[in-house]
Amino acid sequence: MQLSCLPVSFFPDIIAGRMSLAEWAAMGARLGLDAIDLSILLVPDRSPAAVAAARRAIEAEGMRVTMVTSYPDFTHPNAAQRERELALEQEVVAVAAGLGASLVRVTTGQAHPETGRAEGVAWAVEGLSRLAESTRHLGITLVYENHSKPGAWTYTDFAEDPALFLEVARGVAPAGVGINFDTGNAATFADDPVALLDQVIDRVVSLHASDSATRGRLQHVQVGAGLTPYPALFQRLVRAGWDGWICIEEASNQGEAGVAAAVRFIREAWHAAQAPEG
Repeated sequence: MQLSCLPVSFFPDIIAGRMSLAEWAAMGARLGLDAIDLSILLVPDRSPAAVAAARRAIEAEGMRVTMVTSYPDFTHPNAAQRERELALEQEVVAVAAGLGASLVRVTTGQAHPETGRAEGVAWAVEGLSRLAESTRHLGITLVYENHSKPGAWTYTDFAEDPALFLEVARGVAPAGVGINFDTGNAATFADDPVALLDQVIDRVVSLHASDSATRGRLQHVQVGAGLTPYPALFQRLVRAGWDGWICIEEASNQGEAGVAAAVRFIREAWHAAQAPEG
């Protein structure tokens, strides 16, 4: 297992320019991460020169980027907008490649009131499949997430319901799209998070290690302090021989101390899951 972190708690500071990507990388190195993650929202200048400069600044701190999270809206009811979403996401994947990342987190899109279930599934599968096929040459693995609602969206994720997530996941499998399994979202919306994991475990490339205080509505809390059944989830992954990236989604708004606590908790929980049973 390798460990990285998406600094959700620091999004406002990074977006406003109060914290640089280099400073986030330095914190990651200080806390013993193997890499850092970025949201595409943290890369406002997507020109090749700016992306190359960001990569140099991060690598100068002894860090690298493993995942770029993104928010494609392939369930938009307007066909022209879905084409624009594809073009925007192709740009995101190119930026991720320029940053040296290996993964891009993708979503279905928003639960637009005008979008029905069948057409939403079909549009999401089509958009994600076309994205995978058109960006394969860049060497990036797309990882589809059981997602909820980012601050950038008006509506929740179309596939917040685990049944819808699984339907889209099956549809994009032939295109080689992997899974980014979000532990906090699973604990919030699935009746049995481990059973949900079991249905996609052979395709899980990465985990978003997050936590929620409530069922039915995502409410981020310190990783390890919420509902997520980390021992059961990690034991299942260990038994399956899984050895990928755990990407902490740190959203406790407790500063560096919150990131440090999350790193410590995940490493200890993973170590405990590897202990022989009995």
